[in-house]
Amino acid sequence: MNNHLTRERIGFLAKDYSRGFIKFCGLKASVIQKGFFESTVVIGENHRTQDNFIHAGLIATMADHTAGYAAFTTVSENLRILTIEFKINFLKPAYGSALRCRSQVVNRGRQIIVAESEVYDMREKSETLVAKGIITMMAVPAEKIATG
Repeated sequence: MNNHLTRERIGFLAKDYSRGFIKFCGLKASVIQKGFFESTVVIGENHRTQDNFIHAGLIATMADHTAGYAAFTTVSENLRILTIEFKINFLKPAYGSALRCRSQVVNRGRQIIVAESEVYDMREKSETLVAKGIITMMAVPAEKIATG
C-alpha cells in the first residue's frame, strides 16, 4: 500500500470502525491518518458503573479497537487486523461526558503491529488522561479468516 490514505479508504475505515458491538457502545471515528486513529464516544448512563464512573470495559474496548484501526491504516485492503495481546493501565477514574482515544502505531513488522492507545476523559473544557494501553496485533489475509 502507498504511503498515504485515499479519501475512499478513509471513508471505508470511518464507516467500518462503527459496526456491531462498537456501534452498540456508541464509538465513532474522528481522525484518521496513516498509522494514527482517533475515536470518541458520548457517555450515557449505560456506560457508567454503580459508582457513576465510566466503565473500565468501555475504556479497554475503545483502546483496543481504536489501536486496531490505527494498524488497519497501515496495511492493504486485503488484510485484516486481529488483536493478539493487550495491556492497559487505568490511571484515574473517568466520569466526564465523553471519552477520546488516540492510537498510534509504534512498531510495524511484516505481520505483527504494535500500537499505543491513550484514552482521555472529557471533563467540561478539559481532557484528562485516564488510561494508556499497548496493543499487539497481527495482520492476517482476509481469506484466512473464517466467518459465518
